[in-house]
Amino acid sequence: MKAVGIIPARWGSTRFPGKSLAPIAGRPLIEWVVRAALRATRLGEIIVATDDRRIADAAAAAGVRAVMTRADHHSGTDRVAEAARGLNADIVVNIQGDEPLLDPKVVDRLVELMESESDWDMATAACPTLDERDIDNPSVVKVVWGDRHRALYFSRSRIPYVRDSEDRASASAACYWRHIGIYVYRRQFLERIVREPPCLLERLEKLEQLRALHIGARIAVIEAEEAGVGVDTPEDVAYIEQALARRGADRMTECPESSQSEA
Repeated sequence: MKAVGIIPARWGSTRFPGKSLAPIAGRPLIEWVVRAALRATRLGEIIVATDDRRIADAAAAAGVRAVMTRADHHSGTDRVAEAARGLNADIVVNIQGDEPLLDPKVVDRLVELMESESDWDMATAACPTLDERDIDNPSVVKVVWGDRHRALYFSRSRIPYVRDSEDRASASAACYWRHIGIYVYRRQFLERIVREPPCLLERLEKLEQLRALHIGARIAVIEAEEAGVGVDTPEDVAYIEQALARRGADRMTECPESSQSEA
């Protein structure tokens, strides 16, 4: 099976317009995301899907191809689907364009799962959430799953809600999982998702994966050690720079050789 990674990156972010080009440790944000994605060994190609020529140029400078897409998409899923049309791929990986600390090993594990277990329509990841502030933070999406780690629901609210106070202390470590916003789709199912309009729950929670659940998606959730940190506001840049320094940003400046064509 051929798997491709597509990074949706729009210019008009509500809280941080143009954030894809925001300088982080001397490089635009989109370049850090590309460099992390290129370290995934299971992807045959990395593509940036964007509605802005400046972002496309930055993708080309980082060594990957850019595909120009419409500016009016409802979600990153819709933008990824447009970019994926015409590609020779069985599996499509939606890599968030604002997470420079992406763990490529998680990408590889998700692709391997989709290759080895044919009954899944999609796969994603989650990590334990132990901080009470995160559990009640609407910016931190939570997920609950059932048998075989099949996703039951994603929400910005506290899920599950533990009714009895005597159970709350023991429930946090075992029950609360923070969703990591990476999605791996079978190509045919991705096309099915975007043929559907956003459902009520998607519109209310502003979570694109709820459209997939609404139409009956079988979504596998794998466990990861930690969540990546996204860039949502200009204030997040300093934190990301510190995190890159702690990880040893110098080791990340040398990018794997890419044979991909430029935009």
